[in-house]
Amino acid sequence: MTEAKIIDGIAVSKRLREEVATRAAALTAKGVTPGLAVILVGDDAASAVYVRNKVKACEQHGLFSALDRLPATVTEGDLLKRIRQLNEDPKIHGILVQLPLPRHIDSHKVIEAVAAEKDVDGFHVANAGALMTGRPQFRPCTPYGVMKLLEAYDIPVSGKHAVVIGRSNIVGKPMALLLLEAGATVTVCHSKTPDLAHHTKAADIVVAAVGKRNLVTGDMVKPGAAVIDVGMNKTDEGTLCGDVDFESVRNVAGYVTPVPGGVGPMTITLLLVNTLESAERAAHAGV
Repeated sequence: MTEAKIIDGIAVSKRLREEVATRAAALTAKGVTPGLAVILVGDDAASAVYVRNKVKACEQHGLFSALDRLPATVTEGDLLKRIRQLNEDPKIHGILVQLPLPRHIDSHKVIEAVAAEKDVDGFHVANAGALMTGRPQFRPCTPYGVMKLLEAYDIPVSGKHAVVIGRSNIVGKPMALLLLEAGATVTVCHSKTPDLAHHTKAADIVVAAVGKRNLVTGDMVKPGAAVIDVGMNKTDEGTLCGDVDFESVRNVAGYVTPVPGGVGPMTITLLLVNTLESAERAAHAGV
């Protein structure tokens, strides 16, 4: 029995980041430094780590980053006002509001307040609609990262059957749309799907994105399939794990992503790519 090939998200991410650094330097030489503004509300420890990693990645690859740390008590009105200021700032090409937000703030309202042309997360309704119609301005970072991993390992998508487990606006739905755009036949499964294994066993590509540990096991996977794990969970010992039972799946699948080191590094990398592309568009428009 041959073991699955491990998809190395760290290596793919490194290559993409080198390209970003080269393009950012070229843009800076023309007088435009790509700028990302990150807004962190409150003091959620996990969010603070994500934000720190995003800011650090920007600085390491020739992008300018501005971090706004706002107290958990900030009013919705003040947060929206700050977003409006960033929308009008020509030095800022991407705006990211770290989720989740405190309960008293309507996250939908906040996402819609970000100018569509600076929505590098790809969550704004205008960008979600553009993705739906096959004309995306920004692809959401995590699903975009998954597509880049499939591409890097020459895993065919067109004409294949893909199963996406999860239907969130952040991963599941845009993931299904990107796979459709690439020519796959797509099945979306979720918590109400009876007999999940029936669907996954028929899939050439499985993307698990629900946040449920060991949801996908080896007996649910078609031999030779590509299994992409977007889940972020903790084991009983407190170490990071995904939605896929890695050890049982690696004995059946053709390709599998580890957690950590698979999809995770790609998410921040594609945020850099989206910010860079936004800056390139702004520079082109200003010519």
